[in-house]
Amino acid sequence: MSFAITVNGRSVEASGDETVLAAARRIGVEIPTLCDDARLDPMGCCRMCLVELDGQRRLQPACTWKATPDLQVTTESERIARHRRTLLEMYLADHAPEPPAGPFAPRNELLELSARYGAERRFHPAHAQREAREDSNPYIDFDPSLCIACARCVRYCDEVEAVSAITLAGRGSRTTIATAGQIGLLDSTCELCGGCVDTCPTGAMREKKPLARVLRDARTVATVRTTCNFCGVGCQLDLHVADGEVVRVSSPAPGETLNDGNLCIKGRFAYDFIHHEERLTKPLVRGADGELHEATWEVALQKAAEGLLGVKQRHGADALGFISSSRCTGEENYLVQKLARAAFGTNNCHQCAAT
Repeated sequence: MSFAITVNGRSVEASGDETVLAAARRIGVEIPTLCDDARLDPMGCCRMCLVELDGQRRLQPACTWKATPDLQVTTESERIARHRRTLLEMYLADHAPEPPAGPFAPRNELLELSARYGAERRFHPAHAQREAREDSNPYIDFDPSLCIACARCVRYCDEVEAVSAITLAGRGSRTTIATAGQIGLLDSTCELCGGCVDTCPTGAMREKKPLARVLRDARTVATVRTTCNFCGVGCQLDLHVADGEVVRVSSPAPGETLNDGNLCIKGRFAYDFIHHEERLTKPLVRGADGELHEATWEVALQKAAEGLLGVKQRHGADALGFISSSRCTGEENYLVQKLARAAFGTNNCHQCAAT
């Protein structure tokens, strides 16, 4: 069932299970948030999205408040602006004064919103800065001085990955992100997918690999959309390229592509092979001297065809076998079996997912 609600004087159709935040976004009304992620259940913990609702004495969170017929919503007023500014200033009190900067630094939505709403550092910290713990894992770094305890990383680990490797630890102003028993991520159930890095709004969860480049590298970085090469799912990647070198991989925003903003450990972190000195970039063909020599693709394919046809001529088509992989796409696997049956006349074709 759909019905009309009013957002800042504009009518918008909403359904009974839709939140005020979702309805407002559909008509282009921006309501700032820090704990919201489309992949996660609404939590309403950051309080940035508070709005005025007719009949409600207090401001209410737009991310959890369900739309009802004839609901009147106000997202911009002096009262709301004062609330957002004060809330941001309280967050800033416990936020590192000089977070990492540069082309490889993670995005910091807290600082972006603070600049937009004129928030300043005028409150004293509630406690001494939390100290970072050393973690030997090679991919994910946590800086507690940037954490605002929005729990997006914890909720992602629980709701999307279903591994619950990290949790909120401590109480009150000393709340932080940790593992059970303060063990390292490599010793926990963590799959090192990097989803916590992707969803973190302040850069408290960040990648280790590009972190070393933050202070020394100021090159212009271009973003290139491509398809992950590690399996046949077809996840989309954004390659961050500087001077022809891939320096970081990120996922497109949730809702844009089939992977919905999610990546596995290989897709997000295993890109060093691209520029590895031992990577083969040209086909090799064994010459008369018994050694491998670089060749063109045309020559390599011709040699492969001649070798396969030679086996067929000497021993028959059933002497050949074709093995494909679940890492290939469905279309590529189809072409392998078509090559086996139509081109070489054998049904000896197999794919590892069949075992």
